[in-house]
Amino acid sequence: MKIENSVVFISGANRGLGLAFAQEALKRGAKKVYAGVRTPTAVTLPGIVQVQLDVTDAASVAAAARQCADTTLLVNNAGIARLNGSVLDASMVDLSREIFETNYYGTIFLSQAFAPVLAKNGGGAVVNVLSDATWFSRPLLASYSSSKSAVWSFTNALRVELRGQGTLVQGLHVSFMDTDMTQGFDMKKTSPLQVAQASFAGVEANQEEVLVDSFTREMKQSLSGDKALYLNPPEIA
Repeated sequence: MKIENSVVFISGANRGLGLAFAQEALKRGAKKVYAGVRTPTAVTLPGIVQVQLDVTDAASVAAAARQCADTTLLVNNAGIARLNGSVLDASMVDLSREIFETNYYGTIFLSQAFAPVLAKNGGGAVVNVLSDATWFSRPLLASYSSSKSAVWSFTNALRVELRGQGTLVQGLHVSFMDTDMTQGFDMKKTSPLQVAQASFAGVEANQEEVLVDSFTREMKQSLSGDKALYLNPPEIA
């Protein structure tokens, strides 16, 4: 499909990667961009329609799908990350539940609500924002990594099921991005705009998986080898 003349729905679109997706969609000629946000504001950008959305609430998601029934491209971007201490801490259980509610169940809610919309509108595409953390679990991000591994598994199943209705399902993997989530961390970061550009280029090229940065590509390539990076993690990644 082409981004030009498409109607794009993006969850978590008020800042960071979500906002970059919205801006890149408009730059590529999208007819309309829906920005799913928890709290719509009076400040709007030309071409972007704010839609109230709580991805952890099935009723809120269903209402958004009804309101945005002309959508042809869904971007499941909404996500949260929290640092945990030791993976042996009791607090990791509650932290994991919180993260899964948004990252995993939120993706399922949106995918289920919008799949019939996409089918009605000719198939279209779904982009699920994943991570190098899908395969490489850092102890401080163990809960987040677990959620992204789960979303990757769901993405793979969703892809198989939606092929029958002509819907492309893209898994978008990227390492650390220069967003609020990584503020204060001294590391190599990819710009959100670069990620959005890579994803949309992949949609237009019918790519079911996009690996944005060199570390993510190295991580994925190592999975089947004797020296898989998740078994032999670098000190700094």
